[in-house]
Amino acid sequence: MPHNPIRHNWTYDEALTLYSQPFMDLLWQAQCVHRAHLPANKVQVCTLQNIKVGGCPEDCAWCGQSIYNKTGVPNEPLAAIESVIEAAKIAKENGATRYCLAASWRGPTNRNLDSVISMVKGIKALGLETCITLGKLRKEQAQQLKAAGLDYYNHNLETSENHFAKVSTTRTYADRLETLQVVREAGINVCSGGIMGMGETVKDRLELLMTLANQPEHPQSVPINHLVAIPGTPLEASPPVDDLDFIRLVALARIMMPKSFVRLSGGRVQMSPLMQTLCFIAGANSIHYGGKKLLVTPNVEPDQDISLFQQLGITFKHDETAATL
Repeated sequence: MPHNPIRHNWTYDEALTLYSQPFMDLLWQAQCVHRAHLPANKVQVCTLQNIKVGGCPEDCAWCGQSIYNKTGVPNEPLAAIESVIEAAKIAKENGATRYCLAASWRGPTNRNLDSVISMVKGIKALGLETCITLGKLRKEQAQQLKAAGLDYYNHNLETSENHFAKVSTTRTYADRLETLQVVREAGINVCSGGIMGMGETVKDRLELLMTLANQPEHPQSVPINHLVAIPGTPLEASPPVDDLDFIRLVALARIMMPKSFVRLSGGRVQMSPLMQTLCFIAGANSIHYGGKKLLVTPNVEPDQDISLFQQLGITFKHDETAATL
């Protein structure tokens, strides 16, 4: 398999041709691309903490924290800095190499940002990578976060531009793309992906990956989420994505963005060990690990991850070394 070039000019027809090829051929191609650009049998583990729960003013149809959705999720204030640092210490002891923070805001106020900056500095002092998602950022806010040492900023596009308008009306796709640009210009790594299973078509899914892959730089991390249909949201009755279709999307993300971390994120609790294994073969090399919840939905128990990784001979991905689980 030739060394896959880094491209930013993917067409829909190219993406569809790749996606539609025989399943085994697609996985073989994705695994070859993966090994050409990234270490084999190594997975990065990230731990996510929800530092501000509920009360989000956006009307996103998938979200358990939106004020528009009757999910019963309580509103909680911004977590104390000390408690966040302590939780990050525990995550590092359990093998995490990146610690992610999430807050249910449309965008941070200056006062809230000051608190988050203190969290970032404290987590960096532990030797962990840092990632945060706070909503829409202004240019000066991104620059402040960069100065604090932030490694990654998460801002998912979620789906195609066409489908986004059907699942979120209080913000625009252009807003999402603008924040990605602001983050890149500040010199912060971009973490951006999407959610599969929100009633979108295959075309929507491919267009999402095309939009990400055709950015001026590929997102350094690409979370691929499987919708958790939360009771009380407009998507509570959405049927799950077919397992093989989901794996195809992971493979396509790997081929189109060869050097990115492709992360199995939300909804992993719904995936069997065999499905996750096929996702790793398809090029996934990052997971959200530890903690009973990802934001407000369940996550896989750490013991289950450890057991699967031991069976597969997968090691945690560290900056310089890989420690076997």
